[in-house]
Amino acid sequence: MSDDRPRDAASGHRAVAVNVGANTNDPGFRAPVDREGRFEFVPIPEREPTSEPVPTYGDLGLSLDVPESVRDTPVHLDPAFAEYPHCESYTYGDPFGVKARPLLDLAAGDWAFFYATLDTSEEPPASHPPRWGAFLVGAFRLARDPLSGEDYRTADASTRACFADNAHVKRETFDARVLLYGDPDESRLLDRAVPLSAPSGGTDANHLVTDLSADSGKGPWWRRPLRYDADATAELLDAVAAVQAGGEP
Repeated sequence: MSDDRPRDAASGHRAVAVNVGANTNDPGFRAPVDREGRFEFVPIPEREPTSEPVPTYGDLGLSLDVPESVRDTPVHLDPAFAEYPHCESYTYGDPFGVKARPLLDLAAGDWAFFYATLDTSEEPPASHPPRWGAFLVGAFRLARDPLSGEDYRTADASTRACFADNAHVKRETFDARVLLYGDPDESRLLDRAVPLSAPSGGTDANHLVTDLSADSGKGPWWRRPLRYDADATAELLDAVAAVQAGGEP
């Protein structure tokens, strides 16, 4: 995915955005986003036994001050972004039906977006909420149809190899209900976070949620999967491209 709108962008293709990354419940802090939208992606802890060693928070080389209490805690690197430390490809897995179901409805060529709650700067720009908000942080253009957990278990070796980098595959007990594989030329961890929260506050959804997605933006929308039809996906991609170029969504 280039800094400008991706080539062959959204014609006829849909998107789903899901919540990922560190938060105040797990592991107890959020990553920051600055006035220019620059941010660090911080994964959640790995809570399950793994079949091979996985990196810790201390291994990620993060610039933010990670609490000493979690520096040696293994991380759940999901989604995996090829440009992120200790990752090799673009994969995502999820064990929960509330996210797996809408993601399984996607197809090759569709988009998966990832959003996280981030702490905003002390003097946020006009497009950012005070204190914290939900922001798009990454995107996959799906290189293949989503794979259900059942299909992965019976898949051939070449298919399974696509997901060798995924955190759920590295668990002693594979538990994903869906697996996504992103096109390496059309997927990325964003350079600048794209706000989904309104300037009035983190719990208030902005137009990228209320006008474009199928979600009402009421209640805890920032925890829910957000569905976008083809027209809305095209507009969302334009907003993402605008922010990557230093503009407003």
